[in-house]
Amino acid sequence: MPIDSASDERLLDAEVDIQARLGDRPLDFDSMQAIANIYRAAAAVRRRAERELLAEAGLSWGGFAILWVLWVWGEMEAAQLASECDLAKGTLTGMVSTLEKQGRVERTRMQSDRRRVTVALTSAGLKTIEQLFPHFNEFEGQMSGGLNQDEKRELARLLRLVTTNASE
Repeated sequence: MPIDSASDERLLDAEVDIQARLGDRPLDFDSMQAIANIYRAAAAVRRRAERELLAEAGLSWGGFAILWVLWVWGEMEAAQLASECDLAKGTLTGMVSTLEKQGRVERTRMQSDRRRVTVALTSAGLKTIEQLFPHFNEFEGQMSGGLNQDEKRELARLLRLVTTNASE
């Protein structure tokens, strides 16, 4: 990775390539790098989690997210669950079907409107997330390795700002 002489920080190869290709244009490269690196970091963490941790449990990232959301917030309507997991409703339906076949969640039609469905953890799903989450949290520590506690808090704060801006 080359060194960016302006800040004495290492740039990713992609950042160097982008600057070489577009550097003569009046663009906000700092914002471009910040947002692009959010995507890069999220994708890299997700791939590694799926490969090193979740696959062993028979879960995808989305499947894990579903179990985690239900564990923290409890049974909820499928549409809300899709929103909380940042999944399309159709994608959620397929993932819930997989988790249901694994015995980890169950769907129940709402009495007030039979078209609507709630999703809840089963005892097997609860056992899965309770056993898996401490390992996932250890993984989170590995992924944020090299950052001290203050830097982790600052990173979280800065990402909250970006998330808020994107949510407006």
